[in-house]
Amino acid sequence: MAQSQVQVEKQEQALRQTQNFSQQQLLQAQLVELPLNQLVDRINAEMDDNPALEAASPDDGIEAEHDVYDDGRGSTDDSSDDDFAARTEREERMSALDEALSSIGRDDEELPVYSGGHNQADEREDMVYGDTVSFYDQLKQQMAETDIDDRRREIMEYLIGSLDDDGLLRKTSDSIADELTIYHGMDVTEADVEEVVGMLQDFDPPGIGARTLQECLLLQIARRPPSRLKDLMEEVVSHHFDAFTKKHWDRLRSALSLTELQTETLIAELRRLNPKPGAAMGETVGRGMHQITPDFIVDTNDDGSVTFALNTGDIPELHVSQSFADTLKEYQDNRAGMSRQMKEALLYTKKKVEAAQGFIEAVKVRRRTLTTTMEAIIHWQHRFFEDGDEASLRPMILKDIAERTGLDISTISRVSNSKYAQTRWGTFPLRHFFSDSYVTESGEELSTRSIKAALKDIIDAEDKRKPLNDDAIREQLAAKGYPIARRTVAKYREQLGIPIARLRK
Repeated sequence: MAQSQVQVEKQEQALRQTQNFSQQQLLQAQLVELPLNQLVDRINAEMDDNPALEAASPDDGIEAEHDVYDDGRGSTDDSSDDDFAARTEREERMSALDEALSSIGRDDEELPVYSGGHNQADEREDMVYGDTVSFYDQLKQQMAETDIDDRRREIMEYLIGSLDDDGLLRKTSDSIADELTIYHGMDVTEADVEEVVGMLQDFDPPGIGARTLQECLLLQIARRPPSRLKDLMEEVVSHHFDAFTKKHWDRLRSALSLTELQTETLIAELRRLNPKPGAAMGETVGRGMHQITPDFIVDTNDDGSVTFALNTGDIPELHVSQSFADTLKEYQDNRAGMSRQMKEALLYTKKKVEAAQGFIEAVKVRRRTLTTTMEAIIHWQHRFFEDGDEASLRPMILKDIAERTGLDISTISRVSNSKYAQTRWGTFPLRHFFSDSYVTESGEELSTRSIKAALKDIIDAEDKRKPLNDDAIREQLAAKGYPIARRTVAKYREQLGIPIARLRK
């Protein structure tokens, strides 16, 4: 009987240890995924909930810099500039729609890791730094007001984190289901994802969560009140989309049997649709694109060495309340003869102190994880941080950084999903530094991003009176050391949002 009781107690103790370990791991994973502003909110909420967790005097806002790989040329300790100057210039909606229509082929192709359909130079100009809420945060606020269970909420959070800067969902439902199953341990089917995507597409502004530009426009049209104009708009986008994207207005007029005035009215209403609902949400809280607070400040010195610092912003230095620590010690030193009320007080105090210690440790783990990940990225992409040339970016995938750091791929994914790095050459999301490789017939591995950068340079330099066709571009790329097929040229051109030759005149 005694042996059986001892065995049961050991099993219960082991179970409790496993549960506590899993809860701590979950907390660490949650904090690693949060960008700076959300982390501050999370810490403040934790301090409000747990009186045993307190803030010491805040630090100077920027942690000590980290020296990283510098090709043996040394490094410096110059402090990074804390002044994130606002830079403004809003894209006109009409030109945005034209750009999206001219690059319609990208909706059915793999997208670049970073650009969201924007010209990269324009993208940097539109970056605004500050502390306002991003469109991701606004969507999460809408999610919090939606009556859904925890499982769907977790899927929804992953979907929101997977949206590109335009607010579109470029991943397929089956790939999202696979990622949730592999990296988050959830038993999710494609149908489960589709159900939650439908919920997300009910959020504001209309068009959020669409998989293609066509679906994005249809979602916006669907929100309009019933009318003959609405029916015509749906007809055009659903059944005459090719003519619409190529601006063949005469063909549309003939197909729909419209007068010239009716056609002009229809076109004007279609142009009011927003191809980038995510960017529109940024405009409601700031100027231009949604505002960004970098998580990393990367500095490239004149000698080519690179240093970086974690931007700690308003993150306070956390510690366990001394009064709670003293009370816990006092209770533990006087367990004999405790009343029931004192035992309950001891359990409460112990629980709060352990929760505070666990939270503090999770914040430290986040700091170490971000530091380790950024060191590996800078080491891998050192040439880019030296010269800022897109062509200098090497092929790099999550697995590469996971192997270099010893961290799990899911952890690297969480870090790179919503973090930004301010560099000498602009502010970029970490996913900007990841790109697939293109293997030539000779077996040479090239970064798809560097190929696209070279392709864009060729088109920027072309004679606009005689734009280059894809074959001519292929020849010039081969001369630059990028021997790729013509169909690959077309694919990358479309992903960059660049129309065919005749539309570039």
